[in-house]
Amino acid sequence: MLAKLPTRPGLRRCALAATAALTLLGAGLPTATAHRDGGGDDRSGLTRFYGQKVTWSACEGDGMPDDLQCADLIVPLDYDRPRSGTLHLALARYRATGDKRGSVVLNFGGPGGPGVPELAYSGEEFMGLTDGYDVVTLDPRGVGRSSPVSCGDGVDSGLASLDDESAVTDPQALLDRLKRVATDCAEHSGPVLPHIGTVEAAQDLDVLRAALDDKKLNYLGFSYGTRLGAVYAARFPDKVGRLVLDGVDTLTEPLTEQGVAGARGQQVALDDFVGWCTKDIACPFGRDPRVAREEVVRLVRSLDEDPVPTDFGEDFSGQDLVGALGQGLYSKELWPLLERALAQLIENGDASGVLSFATGGLALPLPFPLRAAGGGEPSPGALVDEEDIPLDNLPAALMAINCADDPDRPPAARITADLQRLRAAYDKASPVFGQYRLNEVLMCYGRPKGTDFIRDEVKDLGTPKMLLVGTRGDPATPYRWTVETAKRLGPAAVVLDNKGDGHTGYGSSKCVHRKVDDFLLYGSLPPSGSSCGPDEDDG
Repeated sequence: MLAKLPTRPGLRRCALAATAALTLLGAGLPTATAHRDGGGDDRSGLTRFYGQKVTWSACEGDGMPDDLQCADLIVPLDYDRPRSGTLHLALARYRATGDKRGSVVLNFGGPGGPGVPELAYSGEEFMGLTDGYDVVTLDPRGVGRSSPVSCGDGVDSGLASLDDESAVTDPQALLDRLKRVATDCAEHSGPVLPHIGTVEAAQDLDVLRAALDDKKLNYLGFSYGTRLGAVYAARFPDKVGRLVLDGVDTLTEPLTEQGVAGARGQQVALDDFVGWCTKDIACPFGRDPRVAREEVVRLVRSLDEDPVPTDFGEDFSGQDLVGALGQGLYSKELWPLLERALAQLIENGDASGVLSFATGGLALPLPFPLRAAGGGEPSPGALVDEEDIPLDNLPAALMAINCADDPDRPPAARITADLQRLRAAYDKASPVFGQYRLNEVLMCYGRPKGTDFIRDEVKDLGTPKMLLVGTRGDPATPYRWTVETAKRLGPAAVVLDNKGDGHTGYGSSKCVHRKVDDFLLYGSLPPSGSSCGPDEDDG
């Protein structure tokens, strides 16, 4: 899941929803099993990639900070066949202002979240790190400007959803629609699609480390970025510097269990939001919390039956609203914005406010191949212009990466037999988010088996100490995942217990922020099991 969406409108445009509107956009993606054993031994074709140097220049584009620099990194399309093609990955950095000791690389989550716009518009959160580091991020392969994957325009017409009983009564039709969506996604995503999993992304991180001329990787990963950091540590244990994992993802739970946990956590956050909203006279759901919770469910169902039009040409459905709610609930700082957007929808039928949560306001999907940055002939693997990033890139990449990372592929007969039970379990976990999260799980049907590497090999790490931050009230990555992952990673994992709310701790807790910076800058680790209070400023 993405780290929490920034609260300023400019940031909100650029940081996409962690669970974007799958019913509208169609994010099921076929994923081949490239380098599934965690990497081959033949590095003879990789020398030119590891030998490159990054050339930085001023970032182009409206609103880019003057002190932000951009560049690109060239990596193999397929690490098993490094001469078969290349990809360009978009990079950005804030230069060190103090005594530089290297770089720290950030991943903001997702999977599918672009790093460059996030760093551009939330860079002030990380300025303390520039006392010792260049602060660097990238749009991972298949994401943002880096060969973005897409499912194309008009995919919703063939997308399977569970918004009526037909999915349960005719599951074969559901599975057929899923396959059609997978075909559309393959046609619009291009050659990067079979090589988009976290194992490949971890290899890209190592190429980036070398190109930055760092002997070790210093890294701060949020949410999904913790999965990526853990995979890197397992793949390249001798290259691990100071690693921080904030909002720790699970490494072992199958997608079906992750979905239930996510739906349950989001429902708790929604109930908290509704309770807060009903204390305000302007709350569009009224003043009674019980009635307000029922009104939310009715609104979702009403929009599924009768979506409202938008300026993008696609109607806004109840499931699109669920995606927007999921993003808006990540932080209490966003609640006033979410309340106003919901009032705008309910009172005026205007979905523009909630749509900004659900989509990030990017361009509509375009057919592959995309236009190369700077115009000219299409060039697969080149960076694309920002305005050409498909609207559905986040959900498309999210599903592609999650499916590539998950080895479970139940056959059609198993899905058919389990569908009604799964639907009931998800609805029990959340009457609002259950259907949406189950849709995400079903999107892997028919895709090639994902990697076994994460589940089987990312454990018992022989690396330097790393810091894992878990937040007790996190609606996206439950605190128990931090405990379970720390136990799995072994003695190298040091846990910081953040007793606050919201998704991840670095941006919401001064205590967490300070302890993370102290570790990255000075190597000062808190004792494992130490904690930060919910509103603690100093301790």
